[in-house]
Amino acid sequence: MYNPYQYVPGSSLVHKLDPRTKIITVIAFSLVIMQVKLISLLAAAAFIVLCSQLSRIPAARLLNTLRPVMPFFIFLFIIYIFFTAGTPLISLGPVQITSEGLAMGVLQVGKFILLVLAASVLTISTSATTLTMGLERLLRPINKLGGSSYDIAMMVTLALRFLPTLLEEMNNINEAQLSRNSNLSSLGLKGKIRSIVYLSLPLTLNFLRCCDELADAMEARCYRHGVRTFLYELHLTPMDYYLIIMVIITTVLCLIYL
Repeated sequence: MYNPYQYVPGSSLVHKLDPRTKIITVIAFSLVIMQVKLISLLAAAAFIVLCSQLSRIPAARLLNTLRPVMPFFIFLFIIYIFFTAGTPLISLGPVQITSEGLAMGVLQVGKFILLVLAASVLTISTSATTLTMGLERLLRPINKLGGSSYDIAMMVTLALRFLPTLLEEMNNINEAQLSRNSNLSSLGLKGKIRSIVYLSLPLTLNFLRCCDELADAMEARCYRHGVRTFLYELHLTPMDYYLIIMVIITTVLCLIYL
């Protein structure tokens, strides 16, 4: 099954960066984007466009990552424009569309869209293995507090690995139901709700079966939690250090003055 968030190998500048640098940049961007106003949102969008160009990710591929979450964004936008008090722009009986609601809807939905695009640039330009290694390195301080960055890295690896599998399994179940003329979604809202129920039950059972098989496979390979080693070690280059310093300085300035 096609996964719009899947890693695409490449030799661009963004691909060559250390995963820790990209993770820190995305976290910093997330902190800044929640503080920006409507005009500053354009600068944040320009930053995402610059990153996509540097990583050589086609615009169509990047925008395609918004498809799974677009229904939620549309619903959120409708909530803002119809339920925010302010100066009425359009009156539809008791329902009013206000200028404040329209501005708030554009601002908040724009923020969520940019967050998804930033995360998409990260996952498309970074393999799951290196992304997990970078996350594990960043979380190593929690080892001194009694936690385990290695276990967290393993959980992230399993989540990244089985998310496409879960989507493929859902697609297979849906196609199997359609082949048996079970198209309940065409029967209106009640049919859509029933189709979700009929889809979720076998999907949950198959997912639990996959979890049992994974646990058996890990035990058969004598997996134990704790300190792990990696085939390749990560090394920060001078470019990574420069970018991390610039990101930290820019983030602090934005949080102070925005």
